[in-house]
Amino acid sequence: MNLSQVKLIVSDLDGTLLNSNHEVSSEFFKLFKILQSKNILFVAASGRPYYSMIDKLAPIKDDIIIVSENGGLAIKKDDLLISNTFRKENLSAISHLVLNLKDTHPVFCAKDKAYVISKSKKLMSLLSEYYSNYDIIETIADIEEDIYKIALYHEESSEKYIYPSVKHLESNFKVKVSANHWVDISENIANKGYAIKHIQELHNITEAETMAFGDYNNDIEMLKLAHFSYAMENAHPNVKAVANYTTKTNNNNGVEFIIKQLIESLD
Repeated sequence: MNLSQVKLIVSDLDGTLLNSNHEVSSEFFKLFKILQSKNILFVAASGRPYYSMIDKLAPIKDDIIIVSENGGLAIKKDDLLISNTFRKENLSAISHLVLNLKDTHPVFCAKDKAYVISKSKKLMSLLSEYYSNYDIIETIADIEEDIYKIALYHEESSEKYIYPSVKHLESNFKVKVSANHWVDISENIANKGYAIKHIQELHNITEAETMAFGDYNNDIEMLKLAHFSYAMENAHPNVKAVANYTTKTNNNNGVEFIIKQLIESLD
């Protein structure tokens, strides 16, 4: 395995680069400086909103590409690279469906704010971590901004209780079980794979020169675009089936473990 050819590293955040306390390690920021000196491009790709990702990666936010909302939005410093929002008619139709699902709590994700129709106490306790800037609304008619993603929350299991009710949408939309409690729905084009492909073409970087890390189903499209694709040890079985390699868990700095190997290969 010749890691020295890598020119692009892509990493998911939750369950991957972030530990269970939702923290980026100090070691990663040190390793990033070395990657930067070697002209290796770093992309953070997450289902989180842009403003949340900026908070987590504040020390390097101007030196990396941020792919947020599962690939719906991509920004490099002040440059907007990708913006794929819901078509109005699609947003209306899907909203009607999900608002009538039992024990399902939707979060409508705009660029700078989330809109929540829910009274779930468990969801409210999570919002400050994932969607720190949010409004509680009564109806989608209260939303004036473009929406990138609808994140559906279930207090027990999104894969068991939400996914079966929205799986039929997969022929026309991206429907992803993105975590234990979350299912994300977006326009078909709004996925991490589409965003990473665009970045590869923009920088003339091949799949053979790409390294990627992920842990959940919303990472699958991007992992398929990297020869050096790594599933975290804590990853969903679907992700392990797609990735070419595995690494340690997010709590054991699995991303940093491989990046150190990459850096050693360059010396």
